[in-house]
Amino acid sequence: MLKRNATQRHLLLLAVLGLGLALVLWRGPSQPVAHADGVPSPERSDGQVSLFGRVIDPQGEPVRGAKVSLVLNGTPVGDSVENEHASPLAESQPNGAFVVDLPAGEVGAIETLVLEISRPHFKSLEWEAEDDEIARLNRGQSLRLPDLEMPRRVTAGFWVATLTFVAILVIIALEKLHNTMAALLGVAIVLGTTFVGGAINPDLFIFDFERALEYVNFDVIFLVTGMMIVVGVIEETGIFQWMAYQAYRLSRGRLWLLVVILMLLTSVASALLDNVTTMLLVAPITLQIALTLGVDPLSLLVPEMLASNVGGISTLIGTPNNILIGSYAGITFNDFLRNLTPGVLLAQVVLTLYVILTYRKEHRAASKAASPALLARLKENARITQPDKLRKAGAIFLGVLALFILGEQVHLAPAVTAILGAVAMLLAVRADIEEILRVVDWTTLMFFIALFIVVGAIQEVGLISYMAAGIHRLVNGNLVAATLVTVWATGLLCIFIPTIPLTAALLPVVSFLARTLPGAGNKVLFYSLSVGSALGANTSLIGATNNMVTASIAERAGYPITYRGFLKVGFPAAVLTLIVGTLWILIRF
Repeated sequence: MLKRNATQRHLLLLAVLGLGLALVLWRGPSQPVAHADGVPSPERSDGQVSLFGRVIDPQGEPVRGAKVSLVLNGTPVGDSVENEHASPLAESQPNGAFVVDLPAGEVGAIETLVLEISRPHFKSLEWEAEDDEIARLNRGQSLRLPDLEMPRRVTAGFWVATLTFVAILVIIALEKLHNTMAALLGVAIVLGTTFVGGAINPDLFIFDFERALEYVNFDVIFLVTGMMIVVGVIEETGIFQWMAYQAYRLSRGRLWLLVVILMLLTSVASALLDNVTTMLLVAPITLQIALTLGVDPLSLLVPEMLASNVGGISTLIGTPNNILIGSYAGITFNDFLRNLTPGVLLAQVVLTLYVILTYRKEHRAASKAASPALLARLKENARITQPDKLRKAGAIFLGVLALFILGEQVHLAPAVTAILGAVAMLLAVRADIEEILRVVDWTTLMFFIALFIVVGAIQEVGLISYMAAGIHRLVNGNLVAATLVTVWATGLLCIFIPTIPLTAALLPVVSFLARTLPGAGNKVLFYSLSVGSALGANTSLIGATNNMVTASIAERAGYPITYRGFLKVGFPAAVLTLIVGTLWILIRF
């Protein structure tokens, strides 16, 4: 019976992971056939007469979910007796495109035609057909419209979302609530305002539940989940204790050298893997070393977190931000490697010197306390307890690493690789499911989900768009000024906003600047966004996903990393490396 129950739980977890894989792979319903600019093709083989168009915002980015209604000869099409307004005949797609089919019986008798376009947080827009356009429609020819720009508007929902976001950040910074509780409180306020307040006053509407979930980056969620399972299985073999011994032996008890070695390994690993995966692997090893040596684990973990964010800039897969930027701007693995690696090496040197200087007192105290007994204790604990499991898990893990590095050739998302690795690991080693479920840090995962939704709310209401317009006015057509603003504004905003949603929100801003500024065709602004977001992640604990993952690991071990504590060390490090990164961008481009 117990064996049967264990098997059932095993299959249940595999089913959940399979569902996660499906969610990551799913990309929504297929879109209409479109031209290269994203507007559907006006050619129809069925003889249907239609209007094709695209809705954009003031920055030229597509507007999704705009309701498009048709008023034909003064009469709304599809309306009812009770509703004097036109019922929406179409809704704009993620690329902003829409298609409105004209009633077959009206073609040939059209006198006036008006499209009414509406969407929350935008001013309603009307487009009226000219005489020559009406003539074409009456002849049975479909019509492709110019891009229709919808101006933003500030609603009561805008202020609710903005003030909620600010309040949540203040609560996290002051440590008044647990980070996850604070983020969930933000979700409750935003959705509560939408469903309760929106029923009383439409201007209080922010977004519905389905739209809120669209802002959740499930690639990140399932990447973290899969790697937590992979690392949890490997940890049972004793390999981390063995690696702790090897690292200490290499440093010969000199803690400052041990920190340098760990930072270098972390930086290199973050370039070859993503930095979330790197910290999932490195943090347990570091805890083993610190606890055995009797030193504060944070004096080792925090420098590794800083190094991880710096090293990840070098490659496409090094940070989730680079994955987003590379996909959006068409920047390849080799492009990142060639254009940013020299600057990363310089930043890493500056960061290492800063860390040695900052933690010099801790290093001296630990070095004095070091003794041959510590090495003997590390060696005693450095035994591989389950060699058979390690061989299987190690082979699978190497396969996962290979897929991380080579997966871009077949467009395999890192999250898919992580889930495939987790499933293969569970099937190969027959791990105890209940133990594995304890390894997965559900609290951190819920924090990520809630934070994505809260940040999505300020994107939805247009705060990010207003920032884009302000930046464009500030740089006033100067590419150097735009580069400086992109690096430093992104870097400093990471104090308040995590880099993944911030990067996703700023990509349209950078794209707008790249299209409108002379000389920006070499993608310098996208590289600037990469540098600013990655180095800026060191400004605060919530700046990067790997920061939060490491903090959760440290907290479970009894050594919490506070927002203020990390800010004290990370902010100066971020400023120093941002200076180096800025100089390299200006030199390189």
